[in-house]
Amino acid sequence: MSRKPLLPVTALCLLVLPLTACGGSSAADEKVVTVYSADGLKGENGDGWYDRIFKDFEKATGIKVKYVEGGSGEMVQRAVREKSNPQADVLVTLPPFIQQADTKGLLEKYAPKGADQVSGADKAENGTWTAVVNNYFGFIHHTGELKQPPTTWADLLDRKYENKLQYSTPGVAGDGTAVLIKAMHDFGGERPAMEYLKKLQANNVGPAASTGKLAPKVDKGELLVANGDVQMNHSQSKSMPNLGIWFPAPEGGRPTTFALPYAAGLVSKAPHTENGQKLLDYMLGQRAQRQASEIGGGFAARQDIKATDANAVELTTLMDGVEIFEPDWADIEKNLTAYVDAWKSATGS
Repeated sequence: MSRKPLLPVTALCLLVLPLTACGGSSAADEKVVTVYSADGLKGENGDGWYDRIFKDFEKATGIKVKYVEGGSGEMVQRAVREKSNPQADVLVTLPPFIQQADTKGLLEKYAPKGADQVSGADKAENGTWTAVVNNYFGFIHHTGELKQPPTTWADLLDRKYENKLQYSTPGVAGDGTAVLIKAMHDFGGERPAMEYLKKLQANNVGPAASTGKLAPKVDKGELLVANGDVQMNHSQSKSMPNLGIWFPAPEGGRPTTFALPYAAGLVSKAPHTENGQKLLDYMLGQRAQRQASEIGGGFAARQDIKATDANAVELTTLMDGVEIFEPDWADIEKNLTAYVDAWKSATGS
């Protein structure tokens, strides 16, 4: 999902360094595991789910985590370019990009410990990936600037949102791609969805490769509305008090959303396969899964984890009354390029 530009950082010292400068090359260091991931699980101030579990994982195993962050599509594209000489051990993206990675032969079968507790809808039938943190697509609005917050897609066509609305780029950003998926569902097909998005373009600021960068703009009032996802925006709201999460409703209908989990897989022919397996096992461990809501502001991927922390209670309340649909991910993965092309044609992007 690109929500941020490609940013290699070490998970622990958080120094912005070239990947090969972080303690030598991956191939030369056996006590290392490299993660390519969509953004959202790493905190802005070192207080995110990744920050905690990477630190605990290194302490428990002595294996250092090297972290490379970008959009879901961006991470898959990078892994494709490196397919003949893989640099990553673990790939974490949002749908439909995790399915795309599987189709392109980037993942190998591995069932992490605890994967049997993950719902069948949240893992690959062939065993190449599994959700590690569950999540849902959503939008955000500025709670102070809007006396009457939007509730429907039609509300966003109001002129008061001109140059005050922005969503991340479909095909590059996972959350941007999710805009297409939800619009096609809510409007009843590709054509009416594209007709609507063409109209919405009059208010849209323009392309955005990073969904994560939209939230600060909304918090400051530079934007009134942007897209995002529940986990990321709920986490950001702790330091950005003007963010309100909402789910656009079709005219006359209930607000809708769909699951958009962070899904992880072991990279095929990874330089450190065993270390990648250990990290996946750790991600799905009970301790890390309980921290998915407590620290990450998301939802545990394991069904046997019943979170009761304050974040979990807030998230349950937030989702109350929202209709959750299940996209046809096989169709979306197969036709993603065509859908993105249709969006480009409709919006002139």
